[in-house]
Amino acid sequence: MTERALDLDSVRAFVRIAELGSFTRAAEATRTTQSAVSLKLKRLEERLGVRLFERTPRYVELSSRGAAFLEHARELLEAHDRACSALSQARQRLTIGISDHVAGPELPSLIARMNAQDPDLVIEIRIGSSGDLLQSFDRREVDTVIVRQHVGRDDGSVLAEEKFGWFASPTWQHRASEPLPIATMPEPCGIRIMAGQMLDEAGIPWTEIFVGGGVTAVSAAVMAGMGVSALARRMLPLGAVDVGKRLGLPDLPRLPVMLHTREKDGPQRDALAALSAAFKCAARD
Repeated sequence: MTERALDLDSVRAFVRIAELGSFTRAAEATRTTQSAVSLKLKRLEERLGVRLFERTPRYVELSSRGAAFLEHARELLEAHDRACSALSQARQRLTIGISDHVAGPELPSLIARMNAQDPDLVIEIRIGSSGDLLQSFDRREVDTVIVRQHVGRDDGSVLAEEKFGWFASPTWQHRASEPLPIATMPEPCGIRIMAGQMLDEAGIPWTEIFVGGGVTAVSAAVMAGMGVSALARRMLPLGAVDVGKRLGLPDLPRLPVMLHTREKDGPQRDALAALSAAFKCAARD
């Protein structure tokens, strides 16, 4: 029986498609084109003699044979990476700043994507406000930042656009005779400034009822029934409800999430490509 040697690039493309559920996202994660990813998968399927995915115009999902092959494919890639790392002593580092308004509950899976791309890459994550992180980026203290778009910056690329809303605890009730109580982050948080300006323009009296050092703290105040907060849906605490329409609050816009980086090539850029593709999937969902 003739052994069927597998092309590792094709196997890697297969794993990315399976993890991200999209040929487009897999292409972004591997820094290539959708047609190149499709070709690699076709070659792998021909080599194995099985169909690995079921495709329709609306979705891509693993076939039964593909699901059975996935774990073996991961083990193959991990063995390859371990073999390569055994020959290299120096571990490269990637330092990423992520805005607190962007680092959502899927952060562990995003880090896992980068680690899967290069297990020997040292990943350092810093969480902070968009403004502070952009200053750190300009001072070259971090290699990359993922932040909300800032006025006057045109050096980044758009990862996603996220819809914001006014959220509160399901048991919270607003007293019509009192200013709207707002839970927020301290200045210079751009979301805080935007929300305040929109309320002022709509002629809605409001007052700060809670100021938290991060979205986690603000979300806790919301679920404690202290008031309302402007949050992206992806960042919502479990059970929070949108009260904007009921209270007649102004519609909040979709806000871009930007990637700013100096990484041009090498394992750091490959890890960022995997992170970007995974983040787009998370923001889309």
